[in-house]
Amino acid sequence: MSYDPSPSYPHHPPPHHIAPPYPPHAPAHQAPSHRATARRTPRRDPLGHHSDLRILRSAYRWQRRTATLTALGYFTLFLILSAYAPGFMTGQVVDGLPTGLLLALVQLPVTWLAIALYEQTARRRVDPLADRIRKEAELDARRGAGR
Repeated sequence: MSYDPSPSYPHHPPPHHIAPPYPPHAPAHQAPSHRATARRTPRRDPLGHHSDLRILRSAYRWQRRTATLTALGYFTLFLILSAYAPGFMTGQVVDGLPTGLLLALVQLPVTWLAIALYEQTARRRVDPLADRIRKEAELDARRGAGR
C-alpha cells in the first residue's frame, strides 16, 4: 500500500481580498483617486495547491514502480524458478555452468538496469516538473517579497 500525502478533504483556498474602490474613511461623494481604482493583476493560487504537484507526485510514483518492479520482478522470477523448476535451474548452459548460477550472476546487471531506468525516468519526467515548480516557487516568493 502506498501513502498518498494529498488531503482526503477538498481544499478551498481563501478568496483573494480585493481592496474596495474607495477608502473606508472617504465620503461617498468624493471621486476615487487614481491609485484606489487601479486594477491589480489577478493572483494565481498559492504553489502548495498547484496541479503540477499532483503531476510530479504521480511521475515520481511511476518512476519508483518502474525501478522496483524491474529489480524485484527479476528476483521473484529467479526465486520461482528455483522453487518450481529445479530441473531447469540445474541444467547446463555451457560446460560446467548451470542455468541457476547464470541467472544469479545476471541479477547484478539487472539491478544496474533498474538504477539506470530510475535515473532515466528522473531526467525525463520528474526533474523537468520539479524544476518548473521550483522556478514558479521562486517567482511567487519574489512577488510576495515585493508587496
